[in-house]
Amino acid sequence: MQKTHLSCAILAALASSSVFAQEVQSKAKIETIEVTATKRTESIQDVPVAVSALNGDTLENLGIDSFQDYVEFLPNVVFQGTGPGQNEIYIRGAATTQSNIMLSSVQALQPSVAFYVDEQPVSMAGRNLDVYATDIQRVEVLPGPQGTLFGASSQAGTVRLITKKPDHSTFSAGFDTNIGFTRGGEMSNAVEAYFNMPITDDLAVRVAAYNDRQGGWIDNILNVPGEGGYIGSAQVISRISGGVLSDPVAMDANRITNPDISSAAEADVVSPKNDALVEDDFNDAIYAGARFGLSYHINDDWDLLVQHTQQTLETEGVFAYDPNLDGQSSTNRFQPEENTDEFGLTTWTLEGRLEKLDVVYTGGYLNREIDTLADYTGYTNGGLFSAYYVCNYNSTESEDRCLDPTKFYQEDTTTTRSTHELRFNTTMDTPWRLTAGLFYDDQEVATVGQFNIASTEKFDNLSTTLVGSEGINSDGGPFPSDISFVNDITHTIEQIAVFGQFEYDITDTLTASIGARWYQIDDEYKGSTSTVDVSRRVKAFGTLDADELAAVGEDPELVMAAVASNQLDVSLLDSDGVLSVDDTIFKFSLDWKVHEDILLFANYSEGFRPPVTNRVGGGLASNQSGKFENFRIPVYSTTDTLDNYEIGIKGDFFDGQVRVNATAFYSEITDLQTSRFDPTNISFLVFTDNVGDAEIRGLDADIMWLASDNLVISSAFTLLDTELTRVNSELEGISSGVGSELPYSASFSGNINARYFFEVPGGKQGYVNASVSYTGDRLAGMVMDAYVMEDATQLIYGTGSGLKIEDEAAVYEGVTYTDADGETFRGGRYVQESYVLTNIAVGVTNDEWKAELYIDNVFDENAILNIDTQQFTPKVVTNRPRTIGMRFSYDYY
Repeated sequence: MQKTHLSCAILAALASSSVFAQEVQSKAKIETIEVTATKRTESIQDVPVAVSALNGDTLENLGIDSFQDYVEFLPNVVFQGTGPGQNEIYIRGAATTQSNIMLSSVQALQPSVAFYVDEQPVSMAGRNLDVYATDIQRVEVLPGPQGTLFGASSQAGTVRLITKKPDHSTFSAGFDTNIGFTRGGEMSNAVEAYFNMPITDDLAVRVAAYNDRQGGWIDNILNVPGEGGYIGSAQVISRISGGVLSDPVAMDANRITNPDISSAAEADVVSPKNDALVEDDFNDAIYAGARFGLSYHINDDWDLLVQHTQQTLETEGVFAYDPNLDGQSSTNRFQPEENTDEFGLTTWTLEGRLEKLDVVYTGGYLNREIDTLADYTGYTNGGLFSAYYVCNYNSTESEDRCLDPTKFYQEDTTTTRSTHELRFNTTMDTPWRLTAGLFYDDQEVATVGQFNIASTEKFDNLSTTLVGSEGINSDGGPFPSDISFVNDITHTIEQIAVFGQFEYDITDTLTASIGARWYQIDDEYKGSTSTVDVSRRVKAFGTLDADELAAVGEDPELVMAAVASNQLDVSLLDSDGVLSVDDTIFKFSLDWKVHEDILLFANYSEGFRPPVTNRVGGGLASNQSGKFENFRIPVYSTTDTLDNYEIGIKGDFFDGQVRVNATAFYSEITDLQTSRFDPTNISFLVFTDNVGDAEIRGLDADIMWLASDNLVISSAFTLLDTELTRVNSELEGISSGVGSELPYSASFSGNINARYFFEVPGGKQGYVNASVSYTGDRLAGMVMDAYVMEDATQLIYGTGSGLKIEDEAAVYEGVTYTDADGETFRGGRYVQESYVLTNIAVGVTNDEWKAELYIDNVFDENAILNIDTQQFTPKVVTNRPRTIGMRFSYDYY
């Protein structure tokens, strides 16, 4: 069968499953695209670093649109989160416990992987910008530290979404449509359209727009106690509230519960009702947006590009099921769940040439608004003051049990970020090359989070009870009477950096390079909670002024003793409470062009995440016994660093029929940052800490094979061996121990994709595509709390979760978790068990249109994407069930 040039191009574009964006010429030899991984335009096979990419045609033809979709085809990249717009990226196993997603903007733990749209970093803690992948040129993934060129949060790697730019050569337009039917769920439909128009020889515009309505499949079912539904447990509340329910007289004396209650057994929590919220398929998601691009050739040497992307992501419901209920699509929620995530991103790039220099100035401005309403009923299951939150404090009714525990959380977060970068690339015909630049970043995250956690008249006018004055209810009015706790926090980060990379050709085939980046980051954390004046507290620890420490409720002598003994570090805080850090990181590499088709390389690189200020930093743990005696919450977690060593090969073999790219790496992480939330023993506010050190060994490999004129097979896999090598003494027996695996990272993950092409009468081309991706077992979180969660689940719902647990310790040490009889719990972590996802598509195309039938998740696999324990019992974030649909696209050139 004779192939046409078009058929070969289609074959290759659709064949890639994970690594390369490529085309296949009519002579059936793999060609490569150019990438900008080193901030120079180079062939992906000549860049002496590991780079993975999915090009625009591959994204389109594999049906990849959202963040979750394209991560599936990049095995060295994983994500954890609770649904669209609420995910965090991890690369090569460098993962740790992130904060409660709903509180991530308050906690401000920075991501370990930087996310870029073109030249602009748009990362955000816990809530990566979920950019819809329409009109995309390619997705680039740079695993390993990229800090010298891409800065903070490029600690474990960088993901870049490269958009299509206006084309000055020709007019083009097109659209894509998609309709899908999910088993047990609602119909989904999407439409995308674009047009590209040269207005003059020097001016061109490109516009792309999209609307994707993704139907739900999770059912909010009626809460039925005794059938896996919420029962409530006085034992759980008593345990985490210091045994308060075990003494009815004390409860009565403190007016915590109704005086008619005469025994703890009668103090069961009222089972909440959700009759009005029962709904099938309630987890809908809608992506809607547009991108506008304007390209102007100023003259022969200078070009200007301006783009603006506007997107709204709206979700309802949750994307997790309750494992205590029957089935894998059922949940019990007692408050409406809504999330609106809107952003506008304006970017500009000025490129030009000055003699022997290429000059690039690029900048961007991001404005993001997140509005969240979430069910917070599960907060009853944890927290030192749970009895106070749910038991009758002010009711005049004669209740025989505690109050309905139903609660909600409402958040309004506004993020602004402006970045500027000026860089120079030499273009001289010399054996050396230089890339150098300046970078400036100014970002602000302002969050007002309102909690309904207690039913008491004490909070009827919250504005009169709040500590401090900065930022609280900025419109001047009181908070609603049903709001009982507020976070009002503004977090600003200002960064400047100077970076460069020097390359020298030692011989015609051997090149050495060195890169460096000096940075300074000023981090200011200010505002208030209902109980803490954060601004004043941070400044007090910055000055160590005795009067100021006393004013924020601390004993100055004890604080000074903790500082003197190095239990508390305040050296990075200035008198205004600004956290400042500066350092220089390096990268060294050596690459050898063994043959025109084979490249060997070796690299050493460094990455980092900046320190993070804590709202209640410096405070004593509420439990002052055992492991927590004299423990003070860190004023800030210190910088964690990653040193990476890797060797790799990039090669085409058998006359270009086979491509193998592989990288072996070894990474050392020092002072790994983690999120901590232990309201029973330490604090009812989330904070960050440094869990210890870790090591990672692994291998990434990508293989592509032109098996015949009609068949292309491509695959990718990652092998990982991760372990904690040191654990902070204050976390021993709480965190997983020395030798244990890091969370969320499978020992093996991989995928394979086969594409078969055939001619169709009438000059059309047909194809069949099949892809299989595998993700191995992964451990959930850093804390060995699975048995604690399981015990609470059994008591609260009358049944266990049935989830697999990795037993990692016989018991917790000290008095971390105890039941009513004082017995300690076993230590272990939940296992996010392995899964296999299979997709199949068959289609036909000609020069202009394409029609395709597809089945995603052919075998209806229920994957455990994340086990979420932020409400103290496990919820399982899962994937979409089997979906059958049709895609149609048309392009006019």
